[in-house]
Amino acid sequence: MAQPPLHRMKPTLDKDLDKLTRVEEATYHTARRLNAPSMGLLFLIITALFASAYVIGQPGAVIVLAAAIIGGYMAMNIGAKDVANNVGPAVGAKAIPLTVALVVAAICEVLGALITGGNVVETISRGIINTNTIPDSAIFSFAMLSALITAGLLVNLSNVLKAPISTTHTVVGGVAGAGTAAYGFGAVDWVSLGGIALTWVATPFISAFFAILLLAFIKEFIIYRDDKIAAARKWVPVLIGVMSGVFTAYLMRVGLHQIVEVALGTASLSGLAVGLLSWRLCIPLIARQSEGLENRNQSLRKMFQWPLICAAALMSFAHGANDVSNAIGPVVAIVRAMQGEIVGETARAPQWVMLIGAFGLSCGILLFGPRLIRLVGEQITKLNPMRAFCVSVSTALTVLVASRFGMPVSTTHTAIGAVFGVGFFREWYTQNARRRLEAGRMDSADGQAANEEDNENSSEVRRRYLVRRSHFMTIVAAWIITVPTSAALAAAFYGIMYILFV
Repeated sequence: MAQPPLHRMKPTLDKDLDKLTRVEEATYHTARRLNAPSMGLLFLIITALFASAYVIGQPGAVIVLAAAIIGGYMAMNIGAKDVANNVGPAVGAKAIPLTVALVVAAICEVLGALITGGNVVETISRGIINTNTIPDSAIFSFAMLSALITAGLLVNLSNVLKAPISTTHTVVGGVAGAGTAAYGFGAVDWVSLGGIALTWVATPFISAFFAILLLAFIKEFIIYRDDKIAAARKWVPVLIGVMSGVFTAYLMRVGLHQIVEVALGTASLSGLAVGLLSWRLCIPLIARQSEGLENRNQSLRKMFQWPLICAAALMSFAHGANDVSNAIGPVVAIVRAMQGEIVGETARAPQWVMLIGAFGLSCGILLFGPRLIRLVGEQITKLNPMRAFCVSVSTALTVLVASRFGMPVSTTHTAIGAVFGVGFFREWYTQNARRRLEAGRMDSADGQAANEEDNENSSEVRRRYLVRRSHFMTIVAAWIITVPTSAALAAAFYGIMYILFV
């Protein structure tokens, strides 16, 4: 029998080595997928060890320890989901690399949670269930634990499905559902719950309103000026100063209240001083950045890069201040219940619980990344740095104001409300008679830049919208079903716990 030519023969050793190489590659890719879950599991183990140092020997130590672990798990899921709200606009506008955005968000989340997160924790832990109707601390703890488990599982599922549900909805719905299952409808403080629900309805519109005002200002005084660069040199420092001043006033008035009481007038004057200083310092920086730039919208995008990064950091701080309550509010309630302090009006959230929530948020951001960034930053409406700046600032301002009054608003609601506000305003402005008149007066170069800015000419606008309505309906539907679903699951979990442990 004839042998094949030597050059077509492949030694057995080479075949075996190829197989081993493929196995190694497959093992490597599989291991990479397990890195984040493994690190997350390590965080939960560290959380258990950290919490045990505070609860061992205390009443209800097992329940408190379980609540701390589940609270850490919930915080990681919140960080993984809501990072899109914080840095999605900046990343979608290509103003900041993804890795840098994640690091900035993680640091600011920790600072926001630790410095200003206490107010909202109070609302979640005692503002939904009427504690005067709860005689048994163990039953109360099981109800809150059921709410925490439900919220953690639903948020984890939303991360897998990339569904932008509200973590605030899951927690509040879970607390209300478990409380009703444990003590009946009379246990739920429906007045407080109604107030929270009103903020859910109002905040998307408030955030959209702020975003529209900012974008209208930027269009009127910067984008559609004959000399865009000169207008940007004048107004971009002003926008940075306003952002810095508001943030400073809030930090002094609300963030430092646990350390020292700062009067509103003092905080306002401090914010004004910092805003003026920021404005003055940014004037030469923006002037230097604008040197050699062409008089076109692409140049404006470069000039808005750093303000957008600052706005994203502010938004991450606001998220940490507000949404840390979703992870640890029920944990705080359980700790107090085990210590007999359910109705204590002056009891504060234990610092060790706040640390678990704060670092859980940052851990989720760094490990599991931005699963919803493309939806928030790109798929609803097209964002550039100017639009993304408006979204980030308006969302942060809305969440910060809500946190000041202790209302656990949804960061997802406010961020997506601002994105839709920007998109719908673009639709209106692009088809507005004055916009068409201004476009007609521009020279061909400026007209081309304006079309690049709006990404549509007038004929294209007539054929399709600038906001994807399908995403709007999907998101609204997800928001509507979140609360009843979480309430029903929490009631079911409470029933199982009651049968097994009571």
